[in-house]
Amino acid sequence: MLLSELVAVSAEVAATRSRKAKNAALVTALRALDRDELEAGVAFLSGEPRQERLDLGPSGVFGIDAEPADDATLTVGEVDATLQAIADVEAGTGSRSRRLQLLADLLARATPQEQEFLRRLVVRELRQGALSGLLTQAVATAAELPEAAVRRAAMLTGDLRRTAVAALTEGAAGLETFRLELGTPLQPMLAQTAATVADAMADLGEVVVDAKLDGARVQVHRNGDAVHAFTRNLLEVTHRVPEVVEAARALAATRVVLDGEVLALDDEGRPHAFQDTMQRFGTEVAPERPADEMRLQVRFFDLLHVDGRDLIDLPLRERLAELADVVPASLRIDQLRTADPAEAHEFLRGTLAAGHEGVMVKDLDAAYEAGRRGAAWRKVKPVHTLDLVVLAAEWGSGRRRGWLSNLHLGAYDPDRDVFVMLGKTFKGLTDSVLAWQTEQLLARETHREGHVVHVRPELVVEIALDGLVRSPRYPAGLAMRFARVRGYRPDKDPRDADTVATARALHAGEVPPPID
Repeated sequence: MLLSELVAVSAEVAATRSRKAKNAALVTALRALDRDELEAGVAFLSGEPRQERLDLGPSGVFGIDAEPADDATLTVGEVDATLQAIADVEAGTGSRSRRLQLLADLLARATPQEQEFLRRLVVRELRQGALSGLLTQAVATAAELPEAAVRRAAMLTGDLRRTAVAALTEGAAGLETFRLELGTPLQPMLAQTAATVADAMADLGEVVVDAKLDGARVQVHRNGDAVHAFTRNLLEVTHRVPEVVEAARALAATRVVLDGEVLALDDEGRPHAFQDTMQRFGTEVAPERPADEMRLQVRFFDLLHVDGRDLIDLPLRERLAELADVVPASLRIDQLRTADPAEAHEFLRGTLAAGHEGVMVKDLDAAYEAGRRGAAWRKVKPVHTLDLVVLAAEWGSGRRRGWLSNLHLGAYDPDRDVFVMLGKTFKGLTDSVLAWQTEQLLARETHREGHVVHVRPELVVEIALDGLVRSPRYPAGLAMRFARVRGYRPDKDPRDADTVATARALHAGEVPPPID
């Protein structure tokens, strides 16, 4: 398959919001790929190269000056072979230059559209709207198989590319060969969002309500003395979490797969700041000498395998009974079983008061649907909001090309009568808002720096966020986590926006999230 054909599909998928149209385009591409191109093609369509590491950064990749080709001749297989050659370059003197030269040679054979695609692919910044759920559906359609069978196989392998190859070349028989393997991570089950616990419980009857911890999700596999810990993205982090390894080895069962959360707690049992937990989580610690001043603790909430038995198809109530037999209460997440929304609401209040971020409401009759954001799990996470002022905006790319999209947002500092930047976001903006804000911001333009348009600080926008973290990038020393636009506030004067002091109080935990 020519790379240009796949690039065209990528552009088509990125340009439409229609799930049906995305699926049709992806199915066409999957069926056009040769057998030996399937794994690479699925990887490209998911927005990343097949190779785990290429060791090429944005400055080097986008700094290559290569005259584009006039005609499209590159195939998916040729691109993948070159990327593999880049990945195979041995570390040492001159290795970076060799990798860049291989990429430059590839770019010289690519058309302008292919060059843009390849550069973003290599640095894993190819946002094209082909998320794993869409690709799973497209693989099922292309292979003429039930989506549930493809999704289950992808769950067991942790690898949609491998699953796609089996589905499209061997059919149902190929998928039936996949089994849960100790040491091979599964895609985690995900949750939908509900505004309140009452909404989350509306059609479920009795549920289990878990405390939602603001830590790092881990999947832990134990096979005898061998323990492996994986992140939600299926990266192995065993060497970073000796405390989790120690906890797993202390369990009575010697062959288990557990789903849980790790976080750092203080002496009073309250969570340290998320940033501190993640800094410790990202640090390699010798197993024999854990960092006592910032020890991680694990809390498990699900059991997927025990002593030779897969539990993923059992209802949650049975998995929880097995979990209680295997894992002591001190290592299990706080839970409540109830059919009463008022009781669940009080549990949410208590969880927030303890410093955690919300609750998970789970259907007791549901199986473990790995890799799926289904209705069986629903998260209720009251969010903070700040009214901030737009200081600048960046021109969008892809579907947002031609619009000012990524907003630079600031809080008010009344002592100096200035606005202090707290971060950026482009999330939550509809097409109509993008068009309106582009017109409004251009009317307030003061100057430009590259693709950034600076504006007079006159527009106030309400931002939902999951909190703030320390950051040296911004003058206030803080940056927003998972910020998204709720809406513009034309009723507010910029000097009525939230202040830097409010942002600092929120970061310090002095401002609880709103809850009815």
